[in-house]
Amino acid sequence: MDNSKPTLAIYGIQDRENHKFPFYVHDHNLALMQDGKVLHFLQQERISRRKRDNTLYIHLKSILKEKKLLGKDYDIVFVDNVVGRAFLTQNGDARFEAPLKEFLAYEPEPGRCWWFGKEKKAYILNHELAHMFSCLPFFGNFKDNSLLVHFDGGASLSNFSACTFNKGILKWEEYHWDLKPYSTIYNANALVFSIIGAKLAEQNSVPGKFMGFAGWGTYLPELEKWLIENDLFQDIWGKTSIFFEKVLIDWGIELKSFDQNSKFIRNTAATLQQIFVKKILRKLQKLKERTGAENLYYTGGSALNIVANTAIIKSNLFRNVYIPPCTEDSGLALGAAAFAEWIKHGKISPHSAFLNNWGIENCDTFISEETIQTVAKEIAKSKIVGVCNGFGEAGPRALGNRSILALPDSKKLAKKISVEKKEREWYRPLAPVALEKNTKYFTGENVIHQLSKYMLLDFKVLPEKHDEIAGIIHADGTARFQTVFEKNDNPFLYQLLKYMDEIYGVKALINTSFNSKGEPIVHTEEDAFDSAQKMQLDGLVINGKFQKL
Repeated sequence: MDNSKPTLAIYGIQDRENHKFPFYVHDHNLALMQDGKVLHFLQQERISRRKRDNTLYIHLKSILKEKKLLGKDYDIVFVDNVVGRAFLTQNGDARFEAPLKEFLAYEPEPGRCWWFGKEKKAYILNHELAHMFSCLPFFGNFKDNSLLVHFDGGASLSNFSACTFNKGILKWEEYHWDLKPYSTIYNANALVFSIIGAKLAEQNSVPGKFMGFAGWGTYLPELEKWLIENDLFQDIWGKTSIFFEKVLIDWGIELKSFDQNSKFIRNTAATLQQIFVKKILRKLQKLKERTGAENLYYTGGSALNIVANTAIIKSNLFRNVYIPPCTEDSGLALGAAAFAEWIKHGKISPHSAFLNNWGIENCDTFISEETIQTVAKEIAKSKIVGVCNGFGEAGPRALGNRSILALPDSKKLAKKISVEKKEREWYRPLAPVALEKNTKYFTGENVIHQLSKYMLLDFKVLPEKHDEIAGIIHADGTARFQTVFEKNDNPFLYQLLKYMDEIYGVKALINTSFNSKGEPIVHTEEDAFDSAQKMQLDGLVINGKFQKL
C-alpha cells in the first residue's frame, strides 16, 4: 500500500439469493479515508432509500462518478462475507477475486482486481477484522493489552472471534461458530420469529423488535433450563405445534397461539434474552482470565444488544469498554479503511458519530438562539419536531442530527409518535436524550458511561422519577438514555436540552430516529421534508432553521 494515497474501502458482496429484500448480505457501505481521517462515508440505504440496501455492486460506478473518483488513484480494500470473497459489479467493469483461505489472516490480503478499464492492486480484509477496526474512527488507536471481539450472525470464518492487541501486534485467540445458536436468537430463531410474528422479509428488523418485547417479561431460571434442553426451539420452522405441545406437557399451560399478552410467552422472551447475556458474559470472562486484557473493543451486530452491553459494563471485567456507533455491518467499510490507514500511517484520528456525508458534504448548519427558543417553545406545547442537521449518524441509531424530538412525560404522546406516526409495534419503547447531569438525575448513578453517548446502554430509572419521563420508561423500568456530555457532542441538542431544563424544567426529551415505517433514516433535506409530511410532524429543523408544518 502507498502512504501517499487515500484508501477506498467497499463492503458490497452480492447476496446469495435474489430476494426483493436484503437477506444474507445487507447494509452495503463505502468509505474513503486519507491520513487517518474520514473524507467520505456512504451507507447505501441512505441514498437509495431502500432499507438495509445491498445493491452497491449495481450502483458503484455511478456513485464513484458522482464524486469524480473513478479516475483517482487510491488503495482499494474490499470486505468479505460468509457467502463469499469475490466482488463483481453488475456489468463486470469492476471485479475482484480474493484468495480462499481456511484461516483468518492478520492483515488485508492481495487479490486480483479489474477496475473500470485496467488491472489494479486491491486487497480483501476479513469481515471479523473489519468489524473490530470499525472502533478506530471513533476511539483512535487501540490501547495496548486489549481484547478485540466480534460477535454477529456470521462473518468470514466465524460468528464469534477474539484477538489480543499489544504493542501493535494482533494475535487470534479464537474464531468459531460455537455461539451461533445465541446470535441466532435475534435473527434466525423460529420461536422468536413466531413470537414476534415476523416473516422472512422482516429478518433484519427482528433483533430490535425482540429486544423491545423481551422487556415485558421476567427471566425465570427454570424456563432457562427448559429452553436450553429444547435447543431454544430454534428449528421449529413450520412446526410450531411442537412448542405448544411441549408447553402443555411440561408446564400444564395450554397455548393455541403466540399471544403477546400471554405471561408465559413474555417470560419466554425475557429468558431468551438473559440466556444470550449469560453466554456472552461467560465467554468474555474466560477470555479475560486467559489473556489478562484490560480493555475490551466489542463489535458486530450482537453489540447492539443494550441489555448485554450494560451487563458487560457492570461486570467490571474490563477497565475500558469501547463499542462504535456503527457496530453492525454498516460500519465494515469504515473498519476496512481504518485498518489500511493504520498500516500506512500508524494513527487514526477520532471522529464524531456524524460521518454520513455522501452528497451533503457542503451543508452548513448555524444554530441561533432564536431557533433554540422557538423549537423549545413548540416542544413545550407537546408538538413533535423532526431534526435534519449537518451530516447523518453512522450506524442505525439517531443521535440528534436525524431525530424526532418531543416531550418525555406523556405515554399518550409517546404512543402517538411510535405507533401512529412511525407505525411501530406497541411493545417497542422510545428512548430519552438528556444532558449528563440529568441522566444522573434520573438514574441516581454517579458516573455515566461514555457508551451512553451512542445510545448503547440501558439504565434503571429511579421510581420517583418515572412520571417525568413516563413516555420513555420501558415496562421493566429501564430507559435507553442517549447522554450528551458536552456541547461538542451535538451543539444543537446540547443547547436545546440546556434551554428546556432552565426555562421549562424539562430534563429529557424523546429521541427517536427520523424515518417512517419501512424507510431508512432520512439523509437529505428532501428526505426530511417528505418523511415529515408523511408522518404529519408539527415542525422541522433543517440545518439550524426551523419551520412549522
